[in-house]
Amino acid sequence: MHRGWHGGAGRGGRGPGRGGWQQADLPDAADASAWLQGRLPDGWFTGAPEVTVDREEIVVVGELPPVDGTFEDTESGRADRAAAVAGRISRFREQTREERIEIARQAEHRYGRKVAWGARIGDDVELFTVASVPVMTRLRQPERIVLDTLVDAGVARSRSDALAWAVRLVGQHADEWLGELRDAMARVDDLRAKGPTGDAEE
Repeated sequence: MHRGWHGGAGRGGRGPGRGGWQQADLPDAADASAWLQGRLPDGWFTGAPEVTVDREEIVVVGELPPVDGTFEDTESGRADRAAAVAGRISRFREQTREERIEIARQAEHRYGRKVAWGARIGDDVELFTVASVPVMTRLRQPERIVLDTLVDAGVARSRSDALAWAVRLVGQHADEWLGELRDAMARVDDLRAKGPTGDAEE
């Protein structure tokens, strides 16, 4: 489990106020994976779920039993398997909705973070509603964890600094590609300028 970032107040902090949990008040979520493993009903997943935590969100992804039947390694067979997987995940999502909402409510009270769910069958993963958090742009949890790692390592002072650092890093290692992209955009502008102006006579 990725433990993400933990606030200094622990569970004895002031708790959520009118604007939700403050970062300094966040309860420690180090035991979130164990708590959820004990709280989840038996039989939901084939094993312990994968639990990923950051400052805003806990994402729980569990493995479902494989779909029945043998699917041929053809385009039609792969499409049939994909449909069967989608159907099984959809059934799990609908059948567990009310209990997942209650578990999420309890976990949010305990850890001060929203809970999102997902299901996996083999290499196929479907995430249900997950948070998209503003960080100069809207980022999902995997991207937020990258920024938090840079902050925790002292590379950056904040997520905004970490995002700027990552952009500079990409720029340094992608100068040639970015140059080609800018050239392509310039050619598009030239072609657009040579096209009709749209000021046709009435």
